[in-house]
Amino acid sequence: MAIIAPSLLSADFTRMGEEVREIEAIGTKVLHIDIMDGHFVPNLTFGYSMVKALRPLSQMVFDVHLMISHPLDYIEQFAKYGSDIITVHVECDDDLGKCIDLIHACGKKAGLSVKPKTSPEALFPYLDKLDHILVMTVEPGFGGQTMMPDCLDKIAVIKAECARRDLNIPVMIDGGVNAANVQTAAKAGADMMVAGNAVFGAPDRAAAFKALTEGSVIAE
Repeated sequence: MAIIAPSLLSADFTRMGEEVREIEAIGTKVLHIDIMDGHFVPNLTFGYSMVKALRPLSQMVFDVHLMISHPLDYIEQFAKYGSDIITVHVECDDDLGKCIDLIHACGKKAGLSVKPKTSPEALFPYLDKLDHILVMTVEPGFGGQTMMPDCLDKIAVIKAECARRDLNIPVMIDGGVNAANVQTAAKAGADMMVAGNAVFGAPDRAAAFKALTEGSVIAE
């Protein structure tokens, strides 16, 4: 069974506090928070002030995804204000080793993400220092996109290398997850899945969240 992490990007921005409370009430354990700088991706979203404002309202794990060019400038603030997992991109402009070390120095779990066109082998030099891996299954920047199924092939490559090194690092996918493809993603090996519109956009969020969670179960 995969962990389903609803994405705050698909929430109603006019009532963020209520949205966080409601999504936790249906059983959510991990909330995915996309941070975009308008440079690394062509969109702007939240800053660390949003994480700070929401943190007192929830016991969920805040999985903060930094889609920004220079994460080193922001990691300490996101850590200070309540992030639990901080993920940066292989493709960012900062030194990845320094980013990972700073995240750990702040007492947080460190993640690394790859875009659809980036080889999974780009993660390999850092695997021994990672707590979390994020595979983008759409081009980052906007919600509501269709999953690029070929990206799922990266999961097996990453897990094989982790197994070779005796590492157990959860692999999350982000982009286009819905009831129609959640089983396929689970069979590909995804341990966690970001779901935006599939949860926040559903008429019955509790039912949608349950369906995604149960849909990720692989029968033995």
